[in-house]
Amino acid sequence: MTKTVIQAELPPELATRARSFVEDGWASDFNELLAEALRRFLESHSSQLTESFVINDLQWGLHGND
Repeated sequence: MTKTVIQAELPPELATRARSFVEDGWASDFNELLAEALRRFLESHSSQLTESFVINDLQWGLHGND
């Protein structure tokens, strides 16, 4: 699998908690933990995004915001 390298800034306490998860064996490394967290976030918010797009489309169709 091809991977993309990103750079992110995290609050120190969040980074510390994430590293503790890795040290406790919940993820093999920090990269795996962040990738899994991002995947879960995107999955859990996809329906909200879809709903938002549908609402915007309906409002445009009803009121024509051009």
